[in-house]
Amino acid sequence: QVQLVESGGGSVQAGGSLRLSCAASGRPFATYAMAWFRQGPGKEREFVATIGWRGVSTDYADSVKGRFTISRDNNKNTGYLQMNSLKPEDTAVYFCAAPPNTFKDSGKGINEYYFWGQGTQVTVSS
Repeated sequence: QVQLVESGGGSVQAGGSLRLSCAASGRPFATYAMAWFRQGPGKEREFVATIGWRGVSTDYADSVKGRFTISRDNNKNTGYLQMNSLKPEDTAVYFCAAPPNTFKDSGKGINEYYFWGQGTQVTVSS
Protein backbone atom coordinates (compact mmCIF):
# COMPACT_ATOMS: atom_id res chain seq x y z
CA GLN A 1 0.00 0.00 0.00
CA VAL A 2 0.99 3.58 -0.63
CA GLN A 3 -0.33 6.68 1.07
CA LEU A 4 0.17 10.04 -0.63
CA VAL A 5 -0.40 13.49 0.85
CA GLU A 6 -0.08 16.63 -1.24
CA SER A 7 0.69 20.10 0.07
CA GLY A 8 1.85 23.47 -1.18
CA GLY A 9 -1.18 24.62 -3.11
CA GLY A 10 -2.50 28.14 -2.87
CA SER A 11 -3.52 31.26 -4.74
CA VAL A 12 -1.08 33.18 -6.90
CA GLN A 13 -1.19 35.75 -9.64
CA ALA A 14 -0.38 34.88 -13.23
CA GLY A 15 3.36 34.65 -13.73
CA GLY A 16 3.94 33.48 -10.19
CA SER A 17 5.35 30.22 -8.86
CA LEU A 18 4.38 27.46 -6.49
CA ARG A 19 6.04 24.25 -5.38
CA LEU A 20 3.83 21.28 -4.61
CA SER A 21 5.00 18.44 -2.41
CA CYS A 22 3.80 14.85 -2.23
CA ALA A 23 4.72 13.01 0.97
CA ALA A 24 4.65 9.26 0.51
CA SER A 25 4.46 6.46 3.04
CA GLY A 26 3.93 2.72 3.01
CA ARG A 27 5.84 0.90 0.27
CA PRO A 28 9.47 2.11 -0.08
CA PHE A 29 9.30 5.33 -2.07
CA ALA A 30 12.43 4.63 -4.08
CA THR A 31 10.85 1.58 -5.71
CA TYR A 32 8.09 3.18 -7.73
CA ALA A 33 7.41 5.95 -10.22
CA MET A 34 5.15 8.83 -9.41
CA ALA A 35 3.15 11.40 -11.31
CA TRP A 36 1.14 14.57 -10.99
CA PHE A 37 -2.32 15.00 -12.48
CA ARG A 38 -4.74 17.89 -12.25
CA GLN A 39 -8.47 18.46 -12.56
CA GLY A 40 -9.77 21.88 -13.44
CA PRO A 41 -13.35 23.09 -12.86
CA GLY A 42 -15.71 21.10 -15.03
CA LYS A 43 -12.86 19.19 -16.64
CA GLU A 44 -11.59 15.65 -16.58
CA ARG A 45 -8.47 14.75 -14.65
CA GLU A 46 -5.43 15.17 -16.89
CA PHE A 47 -1.78 14.19 -16.85
CA VAL A 48 0.77 16.82 -15.87
CA ALA A 49 4.13 15.11 -15.30
CA THR A 50 5.74 11.83 -14.33
CA ILE A 51 9.13 10.80 -12.98
CA GLY A 52 10.66 7.35 -13.03
CA TRP A 53 11.46 5.32 -9.95
CA ARG A 54 15.16 6.05 -10.32
CA GLY A 55 14.44 9.75 -10.72
CA VAL A 56 16.14 9.79 -14.11
CA SER A 57 13.33 9.79 -16.68
CA THR A 58 10.68 12.48 -16.78
CA ASP A 59 7.80 13.34 -19.08
CA TYR A 60 5.45 16.30 -19.24
CA ALA A 61 2.20 17.36 -20.77
CA ASP A 62 2.77 19.75 -23.66
CA SER A 63 0.83 22.44 -21.82
CA VAL A 64 3.39 22.59 -18.97
CA LYS A 65 6.68 21.83 -20.72
CA GLY A 66 9.29 24.45 -19.97
CA ARG A 67 7.30 25.82 -17.02
CA PHE A 68 6.90 22.88 -14.62
CA THR A 69 9.59 20.59 -13.23
CA ILE A 70 8.95 17.27 -11.51
CA SER A 71 11.51 15.90 -9.07
CA ARG A 72 11.84 13.53 -6.16
CA ASP A 73 13.92 13.12 -3.03
CA ASN A 74 13.95 9.45 -2.16
CA ASN A 75 15.71 10.16 1.15
CA LYS A 76 12.76 12.30 2.21
CA ASN A 77 10.08 10.08 0.64
CA THR A 78 8.77 13.15 -1.13
CA GLY A 79 8.00 14.15 -4.68
CA TYR A 80 7.77 17.70 -5.93
CA LEU A 81 6.26 19.74 -8.72
CA GLN A 82 7.85 23.13 -9.25
CA MET A 83 5.45 25.34 -11.17
CA ASN A 84 6.72 28.58 -12.71
CA SER A 85 5.14 31.13 -15.03
CA LEU A 86 1.72 30.05 -13.86
CA LYS A 87 -1.30 30.84 -16.01
CA PRO A 88 -5.00 31.09 -15.12
CA GLU A 89 -5.57 27.90 -17.09
CA ASP A 90 -3.33 26.07 -14.60
CA THR A 91 -6.06 26.53 -11.99
CA ALA A 92 -7.01 23.05 -10.79
CA VAL A 93 -6.83 20.55 -8.00
CA TYR A 94 -3.45 18.84 -8.29
CA PHE A 95 -3.07 15.17 -7.36
CA CYS A 96 -0.01 13.02 -6.97
CA ALA A 97 -0.29 9.40 -7.98
CA ALA A 98 1.66 6.16 -7.85
CA PRO A 99 1.38 2.99 -9.91
CA PRO A 100 0.69 -0.43 -8.43
CA ASN A 101 3.96 -1.89 -9.71
CA THR A 102 7.54 -1.37 -8.63
CA PHE A 103 10.87 -0.97 -10.40
CA LYS A 104 9.11 0.16 -13.56
CA ASP A 105 8.55 3.63 -15.00
CA SER A 106 5.02 4.74 -15.83
CA GLY A 107 3.57 6.94 -18.54
CA LYS A 108 0.81 9.46 -19.07
CA GLY A 109 -2.21 7.23 -18.78
CA ILE A 110 -4.44 7.79 -15.80
CA ASN A 111 -5.21 4.07 -15.67
CA GLU A 112 -1.53 3.33 -15.03
CA TYR A 113 -1.86 4.78 -11.53
CA TYR A 114 -3.58 3.13 -8.60
CA PHE A 115 -2.73 5.17 -5.50
CA TRP A 116 -3.88 8.78 -5.27
CA GLY A 117 -3.56 11.63 -2.83
CA GLN A 118 -6.45 13.84 -1.77
CA GLY A 119 -5.34 16.75 -3.92
CA THR A 120 -4.28 20.33 -3.31
CA GLN A 121 -5.95 23.39 -4.84
CA VAL A 122 -3.99 25.75 -7.06
CA THR A 123 -5.69 28.96 -8.13
CA VAL A 124 -4.05 31.37 -10.57
CA SER A 125 -5.62 34.77 -11.04
CA SER A 126 -5.09 37.05 -14.02
